Amino acid sequence: MGIYEKLMNKETKLAVIGLGYVGLPVALELARKMSVIGFDINAERIEMMKQSIDPSEELDRSDFVGADITFTANIEDLREATFFVIAVPTPVDEHQVPDLKPVLSASTTVAQVLKKGDYVVYESTVYPGCTEEDCLPILEEGSGLKFKEDFKLGYSPERINPGDKVHTITKVVKVVSGCDEESAENIAKVYESIVEAGVHRAPSIKVAEAAKIIENTQRDLNIALMNELSRIFDRININTYDVLEAAGTKWNFLNFYPGLVGGHCIGVDPYYLTYKANELGYKPQVILSGRYINDDMSAYVAKKTVQLITSAGKNVARSKVLVMGATFKENVSDIRNSKVASVIQELKGYSVSVDVTDPKASSKELEEEYGFGLTAANGSYDAVIVAVNHDEYLDHDEAYFQSLTGEKGILIDIKNIYRNKIKGMTYWSL
Repeated sequence: MGIYEKLMNKETKLAVIGLGYVGLPVALELARKMSVIGFDINAERIEMMKQSIDPSEELDRSDFVGADITFTANIEDLREATFFVIAVPTPVDEHQVPDLKPVLSASTTVAQVLKKGDYVVYESTVYPGCTEEDCLPILEEGSGLKFKEDFKLGYSPERINPGDKVHTITKVVKVVSGCDEESAENIAKVYESIVEAGVHRAPSIKVAEAAKIIENTQRDLNIALMNELSRIFDRININTYDVLEAAGTKWNFLNFYPGLVGGHCIGVDPYYLTYKANELGYKPQVILSGRYINDDMSAYVAKKTVQLITSAGKNVARSKVLVMGATFKENVSDIRNSKVASVIQELKGYSVSVDVTDPKASSKELEEEYGFGLTAANGSYDAVIVAVNHDEYLDHDEAYFQSLTGEKGILIDIKNIYRNKIKGMTYWSL
């Protein structure tokens, strides 16, 4: 009897290491088919999950119902598992260099409990070669076991989109790979048990790693093109979305829009690929150009806001701006790598006084991460920047924004929510 059959018969257990916005939904879905151990080093988060609360605020209590899962922060509990899924963050540091500490630490944890016949599958986004060149040696050294002979290795990149209730883990094709034909088949079977959309068997671990990294790199580059176009069209004095709407009538025109590119995927993953390319002696140009454009958009939005305040005859150093939305995207609470924070920092660099509101974000987390908290909108603002298109903002009308601004009020609509709805205020969008 193979490992897949043993898992399905609950003769052994599967463990998910890292229970963030990727790991928890994976663990809960698998726990509807087999016995799962959910492991995270954050004991406070574990206690919340024991109470059927998702710390990432992505899942409802109902998503925990019917799941055969044990939540723990105790490494010893992992000894019961024979199939390990590692789903920890892979960020970059302040120099845009891959920070592998979380995934290497998770590898060290698994190595302590690894046994003959076990499987280790990585879901964390990494550069091609990382699983076998960086993580595998840790598993071998820490366990004293021999790769392939004693344990199997695989890679199946996550494709979870925070805040998306349609493209959930069961609805999106899962790419899978293994270190040999047997492992690839067993890993595929495990994921096929929960993924209704099916799986794609990549020919190697490196191919699966590369497939993941270019998904977000492609999106990053397409958005960078839209951001550059928006800066050109602003000088021509035409609305970017009017142009895109017209161009979009052609069947093969790609549906991308300008915006702030933050978060822990699109704004991070391309740096993993460029890091590997540089390591191999190739200097990428297109990818880094796209990254430069997207990373510069926060400064561009802040500068444009200041220019509009100045054009209204106001003293920038005495101006007050309200920023609505601080998360990295709409309808999520996640503030990691939020480019809205960069807009705020840029504005403060001009001596602008800034208030921030957000119906989803935690004021405490913002204070800890970026040095500013949330406040209720108060007083008369010189400009309002709607930075994130949360559902709570969609129905606001011009009268609402006029109530927040004084004479010659300015509305900066980064996501172009209010196009053709603002008549009496100075209006600008990307």
